[in-house]
Amino acid sequence: MVPADPAAPRATFRELGPPDLCHVVKSNPKATPRESQVQGKPNPWKITGGTFCCFNAFSRVDVRVEVKIPGGVESYVVDLRGDRYPITNAAIWQETFVSAVLRAILDDNDEPDGNDGQPLLGLRKIDPLQTLGAEHRFLEAAALEFWKGWQLGSQPEVQVATPFSNHLTNGIFNYFKNAGRLAEAARFFADLDSRDPDVAAVLAKAYLGTDEEIKAVNVLYEASKKPPVTYSLLLVQADFLMSKKQTEKALKIAKLAVTYAPSEYVVWAKLTEIYIELGDYESALLALNSCPMFTYCERDAQRMPPPARTHLPLRPDAASLRPEQDPKSVPQSNGSLFDENDPRENEVHPELQRLPSLSLRGTFLQAYSLLIRIVAKVGWDDLLKVRSQVFVMEDEYRIHRAIVEESQKSENESGSDDERDGDATGATGSRDDDLDVPAKSAPARGRSQSPNHSDVEAMETINLDDGDMTSAYRTQQPRGNSTSPSRSNKNTIDELMKRASLESHDSPQSKSTPRRGRAPNPRSQGHRVSFSFKHKRLCEKWLDNLFMVLYNDLRLYTALKQEMAQFKNQTNNSNAMMYRKTGAEWEIYGDLAERLLHRADAKEAYRLCLDQKLSTNAWLKLLQINAEEGNIQPCLQAVVKMTTLLDRTFAEHTYPSSIGRGLFTLVRRHGLQKVQNALISMNIPPASYRQITRYFEYAEVFRVAGSEW
Repeated sequence: MVPADPAAPRATFRELGPPDLCHVVKSNPKATPRESQVQGKPNPWKITGGTFCCFNAFSRVDVRVEVKIPGGVESYVVDLRGDRYPITNAAIWQETFVSAVLRAILDDNDEPDGNDGQPLLGLRKIDPLQTLGAEHRFLEAAALEFWKGWQLGSQPEVQVATPFSNHLTNGIFNYFKNAGRLAEAARFFADLDSRDPDVAAVLAKAYLGTDEEIKAVNVLYEASKKPPVTYSLLLVQADFLMSKKQTEKALKIAKLAVTYAPSEYVVWAKLTEIYIELGDYESALLALNSCPMFTYCERDAQRMPPPARTHLPLRPDAASLRPEQDPKSVPQSNGSLFDENDPRENEVHPELQRLPSLSLRGTFLQAYSLLIRIVAKVGWDDLLKVRSQVFVMEDEYRIHRAIVEESQKSENESGSDDERDGDATGATGSRDDDLDVPAKSAPARGRSQSPNHSDVEAMETINLDDGDMTSAYRTQQPRGNSTSPSRSNKNTIDELMKRASLESHDSPQSKSTPRRGRAPNPRSQGHRVSFSFKHKRLCEKWLDNLFMVLYNDLRLYTALKQEMAQFKNQTNNSNAMMYRKTGAEWEIYGDLAERLLHRADAKEAYRLCLDQKLSTNAWLKLLQINAEEGNIQPCLQAVVKMTTLLDRTFAEHTYPSSIGRGLFTLVRRHGLQKVQNALISMNIPPASYRQITRYFEYAEVFRVAGSEW
């Protein structure tokens, strides 16, 4: 994709690039030009040429095919500087093909347009791989480009892209996983060099998804015996142990993963998750506080200039057509799906618009979800108690500092000049000891570090049955300066957590300034202050802010629950609540309840939203929730509605899509025949039924799990 002027590509594309662009040139032979054709009126405009633009994410060039009418086709590339060159290397086409398909696969999220709430006008989605032959050709090209996949980048939770985690690997794995076809993914990765530890890790992950546990264990075992051992292998082992309820053993593996990759967020997040499963919430908060946080990189998107005029064709509603009517014979309208909504239903209270949780992205959003898992298990009050036991609170710090300064002042006044100097030094040293601040700061986190496989030792065995974490290593001859945490006896997991928590507080300013912006604790006034900080840490500012974000979410959710309970008790009509809030506000409350893991309340809020306005987001959320719960009837109702709506906007893509993902979840659970019979029993209009049958046809052609029964 390129700007409106196709001769000047943007140099800001960092990863896969934006969607493809078709740039069409029209001319009007008449002297007085008119607007485009509307509802069957004569159209004097003629197309004189067009350019198809596709960004090559491997070579960082824009591949363009220019068509001139009445004749002539030319292809060329444009680099990031805007220089134009002919295509002389055939590999450019292969890289462009893989880039385009990956963009289509990874552009699948819970948004109908797949652009994180920023709709692109004129964006049309089609199936990237429509036949098994096209899928086979893509996999062949992806295998040839696999070892360059790290150049494409990875998800925002990963700092350094590896063969285990990059857009190419993730796109292929998720493409097969969401359709229940991980056996195909296992065949793809098995054909690659499984001696590479990252390839072995993703291959074992695919085997585990197909219940081939023996094959997965053998792959992990063989890969663990050879150097180097990577954190990706350890993470897959930890997930496998957790699935077998061997959480204590998974904890040891996760700790070892942290020592191998202390600058990666995913290993710390896995350690936090395991601590939560064990019920050790103090250690979970310490591990969460140690997570390295990365700046979120927005998805590559083209900044299109605002159009002077827009004409968006809109098909007629298939549900409103008579059986004998042909949808193609009905004139098309101009507009969008949401034109019929009452503008008042889009009004939102300012407090709901300013919810800080709506702006969380990347590692901060993932960390917030972990914090929500803790509060869902212990509650807000107990979470505050655990926090006060782990972190130094502001009142504690202020009182302790006042006592230390007063003691230091009295000692200085009673002693001689030399003694006062010595006493002051001793008092300051004891204060630092109490705060548990190291003399030297740990290396800065969040720094891009490429793993040096030659410096990492191979793991031979790990004793998971012993109470202590013991391991035997086959030591290699070190080359150069070794920075591997496993070479130092001091770099234990506790030391890493300690350093990660305190490294940003080593400056004198951070030692003398108490933390601000903490969530209010209704029980803090009568709380007894402890002055022993030996086993406490300073809370990171970003985690401190997440506590405030969580407090605001819980406060609004509690107020909503109380209001709903009052109205249900005062009236027999439960729908009376819908008149107190707009449809947009109910949609926000649904997202809030789902974020806080209250799915029953989320479904009720989404239903109230849809009673008042059309919201594709609410329909997709209901589809996803009901599909995961296995509710056939409400899930199919959402599928019918969303398929009909998106068909009106010429969105005819089947998979990968949020609708296909939810429907195939039902098929894997109940079987294709049962889902088809349930849809027939709903007696929906024939036009709508024909639109949904393309999902069933896709499931049969591509042999989606559950399509054979």
